[in-house]
Amino acid sequence: MLLRMYNTSDCEFLAELFYQTVHNVNAKDYTKEQLDVWATGNVNLNEWDKSFLAHFTIVAIKNEIIVGFGDIDKTGYLDRLFVHKDYQRQGIASAICDELEQRVNANKIITHASITAKTFFEQRGYRVIKGQQVIKNGISLTNYVMEKQKNLIYVNGRE
Repeated sequence: MLLRMYNTSDCEFLAELFYQTVHNVNAKDYTKEQLDVWATGNVNLNEWDKSFLAHFTIVAIKNEIIVGFGDIDKTGYLDRLFVHKDYQRQGIASAICDELEQRVNANKIITHASITAKTFFEQRGYRVIKGQQVIKNGISLTNYVMEKQKNLIYVNGRE
């Protein structure tokens, strides 16, 4: 697997990967109605591109296919972390997350984790600050504000 910096030409592929991942991987924790408002299939590619370029954004490539991506801003907000539905549980999210966490110069990393991703982040030493309901087009989705102190070393989710 290769990790590389994001290029504008990746944007359309990342939007499709996002849609497919949400509708397949997250389907065990969210209803179809929730998935449809979360990932509509109609992202604004210009806005996404601007966001990816403003953040530190990593793309994972395996067998010449984009299999994952993640981005983090300068404050330590880990915005997106998604792995292709056919490449789950291969260490891709961990590799991307390792790179994102190392690149940011902040004392803590904050993310808003889905129900599906919560355990992954807990195993990386993140702790739940609060659960929250995010309303999109009148539909409520549960996620978790999670935080990790960067200067601590964790083994299996414990200091």
